[in-house]
Formats: sequence, C-alpha cells, structure tokens
Amino acid sequence: MTSIVPGRFAAEDVYDNLNFGLVMLDKDFNILLWNQWMVRHSRVPAEGALNANFIALFNQQLAPGFLRALSNTISYGLPAMLSSALHRSPLPLYHVYVPNDGEPPARMVQSVVMTPIAAPDGSRSCLIQISDSSHSVKREKILMSHSEALKRQVVTDGLTGVNNRRFFDENYTLALQQAMRNHSTLSLFMIDIDFFKQYNDHYGHVAGDRVLKRVAETLKEQLASPTDVFARYGGEEFIILSGGLEKDQAAEFGERLRESVSALGEPHDKSLVNRCMTISVGVCTRAPGEEVDGRNLLATADAALYRAKLGGRNKVVSTD
Repeated sequence: MTSIVPGRFAAEDVYDNLNFGLVMLDKDFNILLWNQWMVRHSRVPAEGALNANFIALFNQQLAPGFLRALSNTISYGLPAMLSSALHRSPLPLYHVYVPNDGEPPARMVQSVVMTPIAAPDGSRSCLIQISDSSHSVKREKILMSHSEALKRQVVTDGLTGVNNRRFFDENYTLALQQAMRNHSTLSLFMIDIDFFKQYNDHYGHVAGDRVLKRVAETLKEQLASPTDVFARYGGEEFIILSGGLEKDQAAEFGERLRESVSALGEPHDKSLVNRCMTISVGVCTRAPGEEVDGRNLLATADAALYRAKLGGRNKVVSTD
C-alpha cells in the first residue's frame, strides 16, 4: 500500500480525476499509465491495458496519422499535436452513452498531444494527452451556421427571399470581368412589373407583397444556369445577369420571362394593357471580347426597359 504524506495527494488520485485521457508508453509502445478517463471512453479496464502493447490493444483501429506521430515522438523525440480539424477521431474512443437507433456509436472528436519523456534507463517514453473536442466542434459549427445565416440575411431580400441589390452589385463586376476574360457574351435583363402602383392602390399592400413574391418565384424558376445572377433590384424591379446567350437567345429568354408572369393569371383590374399581371423587360447583350463599362451595360438595359414601357408595356426590348 502506497504511503501518503499528510496534506499531499497520491499521483493516481490526481490523474484519475483529470477530465482528459492520460497514457504513458515505453519505447516498445507498452502501456505504463492508463487513467480512468481512458477506462471510461475506451471501454478497456486498467488491468486489461497496463503492460499491454498499445498498438496491439486497439487492433488496427488507430488512424495512420496518429501512428506516424507516435513513432516520431518515441524514435526521434519529436513532440506532436493532432488537432480535431485535421485528425478528427484518431483513437477508438467513445462517449459513455450508447445510441438507441441501433447504429454503431460514433467516435469521439479528439485533440491529441504527444510529449517525449526521457526514461530512467535512458530510453524514450511518450506521454499522450487526449481531450474531448466534441463540444468545441459543435460550438464552431453553430457559430459558422449563425455566420452563414447572417451573411445570407445581408444579401437576401427580406420580402421575396431572393437575392437583393447588394448581392447583385457584389457579383456584377466579377461576372463582367469573367465574361471579358472568357470572351463570352453577357446579357442583362431589367424587369419591371407593369402598373404595380395601381395594383397596390387598388388591392392593398398585403396583396402587393404577395404578388411580388409570386413574380419573384416565377422568374427564379426560369433561370437556365446556376451561375445566373437574379435579384430584386428595388421596388417592383428585378434584374437577371446571364452569360453565354447570343442576342436572339437573350430576346427569347426575355419572352419566356414575360410569358411566365402572364401565365400566373394574377388579376389586375387597373392594368391598362391586360386584365392580369404583366411585366416589361429590357435586355442588353454584350458581345464577346467587347470592352464595356458596367455602368453603360446597366444604362443600356435600363433604356431598353424604358422603351418597352413607352411602347405600351407587356413587351421585351432587346439591344446590344
């Protein structure tokens, strides 16, 4: 029985109450120390671990990166740290609870520190510290999720749920540069709901908000490519940026946009062109290799939209 000096603690009492795993290996990877944290999470009792070969004990369940680091620590005296980001679960360690869904339990997310220690006989031992990083990883995921949600809120229109003007402005210059670099076409569609003020005045703003969302959803469904940029530009205006369309193809796409909104059959008794909701579309297509200032492309598309409205609305005007 180990004698204890009054006012002091036995080493076993200290490391058995630590909230992390503590393992000591000799130069042949035999286990010299195995604290109670390791007993709980490895499900290997101390009597089954002490003096056993560490590598044989886990029967090829150790991650290759862990084995390389362990070999370097004992052979060359190199300390090592395995973060949970790069080495998620290097050891077959588990939480105390057992899942109820019948699936095998998932390994604990771990952080590992290896420290070389000189043994009395001149050989080199290795002290391994293993921490449970599950809560840290979960917290990081929650923070990342919140961060992504905030980013989406910043670039999302609160009413329609589509991208907002800020998102368009951030992506517009990049798309223009990419089109010039790839010598490809770039088409800009300016879209305006016809007589929307009259609709709001007649049906009310609640109905106006509802129809804005319907139009936004319908326009979004028409996008041909995941790289197309679609946004609410302001009020009842929407904007689409699409690459790879020739002028006639862009005009056809504009017609498809116009027809999709007409097909909604949304009643509009105060419209002067139709008894249902319609849109006007202005299209400008930049030719491959053409040096075009972004402001000019926007201005030209906006002028085309103005011509569509001046020509009676419920029209598509395409230019280059």
